[in-house]
Amino acid sequence: MRKLSKFITVFCVVVLTLALLSGCGQNQANTPSTSTEGESEGGEIKIGTIGPLTGDVATYGISVKNGVEIAVDEFNNENGGINGKKIVLISEDTRGDQTEAANAASKLIERDKVVAIVGGVISAETMTAGPIANDAGVVMISSSSTAQGVPEIGDYIFRNCLSDEVQAVQLAEFAVNELGFKKFAVMFTNNDYGLSLKNAFEAKAKEIAEVVGIETYNDGEKDFRAQLTKLKGANPDALYIAGYYTEAAKIAQQAKEQGLDVQILGADGFYSPDLIKLGGEAVEGSIFTAGFFTDDPSENAQNFVKAYKEKFNAEPDMFAAQAYDAAMILLTALKNANGEGGQVLQQEMAKTKDFPGVTGVTSFTETGDALKDIIILKVENGNFVKVR
Repeated sequence: MRKLSKFITVFCVVVLTLALLSGCGQNQANTPSTSTEGESEGGEIKIGTIGPLTGDVATYGISVKNGVEIAVDEFNNENGGINGKKIVLISEDTRGDQTEAANAASKLIERDKVVAIVGGVISAETMTAGPIANDAGVVMISSSSTAQGVPEIGDYIFRNCLSDEVQAVQLAEFAVNELGFKKFAVMFTNNDYGLSLKNAFEAKAKEIAEVVGIETYNDGEKDFRAQLTKLKGANPDALYIAGYYTEAAKIAQQAKEQGLDVQILGADGFYSPDLIKLGGEAVEGSIFTAGFFTDDPSENAQNFVKAYKEKFNAEPDMFAAQAYDAAMILLTALKNANGEGGQVLQQEMAKTKDFPGVTGVTSFTETGDALKDIIILKVENGNFVKVR
């Protein structure tokens, strides 16, 4: 009997202990966290960037990261952050790879708990990372993903750069109406960016002139002689290269070596000082579309250029300027949302109208696409000059 009584006593103690533990666990699970998404325990508000910080197109990603840093510094120093909370920037390297971009977006959202993301940098990144952000209800704004279909990813996806279609159509019209060219050849990189540019340029050029040859290539390719030999036989007036500066510089050099005397045309993928460094004399006279010009005399633009030079000891390119504007649009919307992400931030972003950025005045369409003007630049005496 004593043994049984002792057993019952021990049993009751165990049951009571388990009940208490269970109750504690239940209370803990139901207790709301003291931190909100994108906000650390110290009251920080986190935003992220995704883009290539290493690899063949790293100059774009580095410029974008730098531009966002300038905006974050400005908001923290001049505005005290948002509601007294410091804005913290977390940047992830995608190496220009779609899988890496998806992983980077997932990390920023799930582990770092950012309220928003500036990126991706190249279109292929945004096409894979965008759906992840959209499904999570996290605002993403790209400053340089120009492929068709980016804004249509979802309500949480925005961009403040002009689409490939707008760029390509305007340049085709300029080449025909202002420069007098009648026969065009096209080379395009085999990705979302290149294909989008190629399709738009080809359609407009066929409508108002003639397209005599089209060839494709892959990012990272170094030998373009076979494609250029085919195009040379078609005797074009101009060669539109729908791709990035790395390959464009090599294509221009090899075209010159083969005696293919054509006007080189391109899009905003050309806009990097490395185009001139890599291409030298071969890219002299090249004409391309862009969303920013460093020598823009406006006060906004020159204040940005000054801040960029002071921080990075370099001159900002279009990618840095557009990223700065993207971040400023985002941070302004975030301030209006009282630092809250999700649907509240998305609605504030959608309200953006006539935002006075360094790349011009920006508004968003119903799908989150940019409404703004485009400029045309030319390589002249080893420098970029504005043509229009």
